[in-house]
Amino acid sequence: MSYNVATAALGRTDRGEADFMMQQTMLRVKDPVKSLDFYTRILGMTLLQKFDFPAMRFSLFFLGYEDKKEIPADVKEKTAWTFSRRATIELTHNWGSESDDSLSYHNGYSDPRGFGHIGIAVPDVYAACKLFEEQGVTFVKKPDDGKMKGLAFIQDPDGYWIEILSPNGMVPITS
Repeated sequence: MSYNVATAALGRTDRGEADFMMQQTMLRVKDPVKSLDFYTRILGMTLLQKFDFPAMRFSLFFLGYEDKKEIPADVKEKTAWTFSRRATIELTHNWGSESDDSLSYHNGYSDPRGFGHIGIAVPDVYAACKLFEEQGVTFVKKPDDGKMKGLAFIQDPDGYWIEILSPNGMVPITS
């Protein structure tokens, strides 16, 4: 099958990508208790499913913005459902890391730079940031700091950056 520039310009090709979707972003976490509290209580996500791998000593936690009532009870159905959700977060916990005082994960913003951040869309950035502030969340940038107004960056317990934005408040940057 050949690459078709016309269909690629529309974001699709004739190779089957029409059925692709962004399903997950994986973040390593040191302490799952702290991370799950942050992503569920602070950011309002739902724990969709947990997988334990005892032989390899790690667990996976899948989170997203889904209604708990929609999560199937049957494990096989639940697994297929979990992996069919759009834009989930996969938190990976290597057992014992929570006890290692010297362990920290690279958040991508120090050298060497790499991964940057995830983004969470909210109706009102200022209202969300007020709630985050009340919860003691660490801010990298508050909505009125710097040149880019109306968006914020917070950090999760492992130091990963999370952009807080309002879709209606996003304006193109002009030079």
